[in-house]
Amino acid sequence: MTHASATAPGGVDNERMEFLGDRVLGLVIADALIERFPSATEGEMAPRLNKLVRRETCAQVARGLEIGAFLRLAPSEERQGGRDKTAILANAMEAVIAALYLDGGLEVARRFILKNWSGPFDAVAQVPRDSKTVLQELLHARGLSHPAYRTIARAGSDHAPVFTVEVDGGEAGIARADGASKRAAEQAAAAALIADLENTNDN
Repeated sequence: MTHASATAPGGVDNERMEFLGDRVLGLVIADALIERFPSATEGEMAPRLNKLVRRETCAQVARGLEIGAFLRLAPSEERQGGRDKTAILANAMEAVIAALYLDGGLEVARRFILKNWSGPFDAVAQVPRDSKTVLQELLHARGLSHPAYRTIARAGSDHAPVFTVEVDGGEAGIARADGASKRAAEQAAAAALIADLENTNDN
């Protein structure tokens, strides 16, 4: 597995594979959540999904598989501890998933993910806290005001509506999400902004 640091300009590295692997991982995890938590609402599943596909979790799995030993890194990145960097390991894990998908199809990738994500799945088995509450606590911890929710669109029929809600976290940013009810859309939007804040912290 080749990190971008180990290639010349225009050379081949893992970045395209990381892009694909991230999407395959998200699909498999979302499908597994639907199956494992049949009574969970969208607002309860969104934070679980975010936790299972985030960098830290991917890197945790990569460390368990000793992926770092198989990385191709530039000498400078090697000296800086690149083989154990969370971002590099997470990206390499996504590249492995993409390779499995391209070589053996979705079912091969699915079996690999479900086997190696069994521990993280156990960790999210407990119903997570309400996303709106978690977001409010995060913003307060940063000295920011309450998040503001606004319904910006409604589509679908009366029997199957789809609401689009925007949450404004002030300096923390803005996120949008859809849901079958205003409450579900608000929860999903809060979870999306939480994920954005976590990704910002990771970077």
